[in-house]
Amino acid sequence: MDREGLIKSLRAKGFKDNIIQAFCNVKREDFVNEGFQRLAYEDIALPLTNDQTISQPSTIALVLSLLKLRENQKVLEIGSGCGYTLALITEIIGEQGKAYGAEIVKELADLSVEKLKKYSNVKIYNKNGKEKFEEAPFNRILISAALKEIPHEILDQLADNGIIVAPLGSGFLQTLTAIRKISGKYIIEKEIPGFMFVKFID
Repeated sequence: MDREGLIKSLRAKGFKDNIIQAFCNVKREDFVNEGFQRLAYEDIALPLTNDQTISQPSTIALVLSLLKLRENQKVLEIGSGCGYTLALITEIIGEQGKAYGAEIVKELADLSVEKLKKYSNVKIYNKNGKEKFEEAPFNRILISAALKEIPHEILDQLADNGIIVAPLGSGFLQTLTAIRKISGKYIIEKEIPGFMFVKFID
């Protein structure tokens, strides 16, 4: 599949225009490992390093949809990897928004800094996603790694009326879960089973 084919496929799945436009603006081949460019627009996950992967485009589009991103928001991605999803997020939230990535694998964190240098409103941290971020609270938090439950250290950094999306589950497959914080309480908005993410590195 080529880039045009992927965009056509995402449109057919009913994703909103701002998500489609982000995929039009960000070249996935710029973020995949050398030797995998010919597969960049196949709807599959691809290997990166240290057993990490770049997620398949349709899964990323679904995650972005669950986040309900808007312009000017402040967004944190934990497990930001090579920076591809962060680039898409930044396209959606616009120049006045702020995007932050936490990636514990230094090689990937360094790579994403290079890949995202065109975006002045993105900052990458090479650290554990459970640590405190001085920019908190965030309007949206995405955890791009599988965990059994969301640690309170991360939940505490979500702004009121904010949304956090994470793949939750203790087994081989996880349930993609969107949770909204309302007056200090956490309400599940949507659960979609059947996903396989790399494990959260603590």
